[in-house]
Amino acid sequence: MTDLKKMEVWFLTGSQHLYGEETLKKVDQHAATIARALNDSSSIPVSITFKPVVKTPEEILKACSEANNSPNCIGIISWMHTFSPAKMWINGLKILQKPMLHLHTQFNRDLPWNEIDMDFINLNPSAHGDREFGFILNRLRINRKVVAGHWEDKQVIAQISDWTRAAAGWHDWQGAKFVRFGDNMRQVAVTEGDKIEAEYKFGYSVNTHGVGDLVQSVNAVTENEIDGLTDIYQQQYQVTDVLKKGNARHASLRDAARIELGLQHFLEQGNFKGFTDTFEDLHGLKQLPGIAAQRLMNAGYGFAGEGDWKTAALVRAMKTMATGLSGGNSFMEDYTYHFNPDNELVLGAHMLEICPTIAATRPRIEVHPLGIGGKADPARLVFDGASGPAINASLIDMGSRFRLIINEVDAVKVDKAMPKLPVARVLWKAQPSLRVAAETWILAGGAHHTGFSLALTAEQMIDWAESNGIEYLLINKDTTSLQFRNELRWSDAAWKLK
Repeated sequence: MTDLKKMEVWFLTGSQHLYGEETLKKVDQHAATIARALNDSSSIPVSITFKPVVKTPEEILKACSEANNSPNCIGIISWMHTFSPAKMWINGLKILQKPMLHLHTQFNRDLPWNEIDMDFINLNPSAHGDREFGFILNRLRINRKVVAGHWEDKQVIAQISDWTRAAAGWHDWQGAKFVRFGDNMRQVAVTEGDKIEAEYKFGYSVNTHGVGDLVQSVNAVTENEIDGLTDIYQQQYQVTDVLKKGNARHASLRDAARIELGLQHFLEQGNFKGFTDTFEDLHGLKQLPGIAAQRLMNAGYGFAGEGDWKTAALVRAMKTMATGLSGGNSFMEDYTYHFNPDNELVLGAHMLEICPTIAATRPRIEVHPLGIGGKADPARLVFDGASGPAINASLIDMGSRFRLIINEVDAVKVDKAMPKLPVARVLWKAQPSLRVAAETWILAGGAHHTGFSLALTAEQMIDWAESNGIEYLLINKDTTSLQFRNELRWSDAAWKLK
């Protein structure tokens, strides 16, 4: 899994030489104190690294260039302690390639009413220094997150924390590789997309390997490796008796373990962060990878079925962003509805591949027939999903741009047995209602494949979308169909102007 503490957000403070060396020393001390406090906060998952105060165009350009070139720097927090004339920032901002959070704060929380004088005001003019900086960011059309408030305030820290997770998700995609085994499911539209534009926009590459390449890795797995993994299966999951050693279908479990190990070796050797497969292209594999995809997602890999590389990459980003948070993240599919007006529900599932990080119960390993694919009955983890606030997110290619659609949902306890549905499954109530959520999702072109999260929030996903410079649309408790249709028109017009 990703170690977010190895990632750095640089704390960059602006000032100028107008105020004299004594004032600049205090500015530097104050900035270092804030950066140290943020770095020490248990709420912020990454490292906050103080950088010396920048006071000239040359220093600003140098700092932005160094941020670009630092492999550990995932973004910068900017703060204008004093008035920092914004023309000084133009050349630095022109080259900056990392996400930015603009923190509008000041060192002191309260005004010293009895002592306040012009020296104090000249030292603490963030109220207009940050406005000057905000203008140049707008003038240069630079995406950024703005957080206003005192740096010790819990809400401010929480917003900074959310943004750092989004920046981590952005960073993890830079230079990432995703592999497709075979093509996407034939005749499906939404899983298609422009891989060149994605690499240009997001920083990750997507390339295809024939299933034969994977089969070669699977066939190289040793019996001792399979013995070790089936022992892990016994320890971590409930294994149905028929699959246990010496029983009738133990060979099916070993076949699944061989596929998982072969997949893992292939991904590790190729330095891939995620993968897709499709049931229409399984030549040489005994089973469609079921438990393999589930456990590899559990380990942090991105995955999506039917060649859906955009969702596989999205799941990886969401897993990176959620590192250390309770809950979980998974590839998901809106499968079918419960239209009872007193209890409208969505049943989310897939043929096999739902990540056990979202499980409410200890998963069971079972083997059942799969009506498509023409292969042996695959092993899979079967469980009920956990309950709680959640989101569904879909990343689609609109041709002229990428669009992220987010629906806030409320996952609920699965209180029906569903004995004839031997797959992992989740139930949720869509906000604001199933009718409005479904209407607006379809109006926006949202896919049937999503990244589902019990760990992340809509605001974190919005921060991530803005870090990537893409369009986003939110469906939540306040959404109405009329308002959303207007939002679609406005958004379409805005992006066409870009």
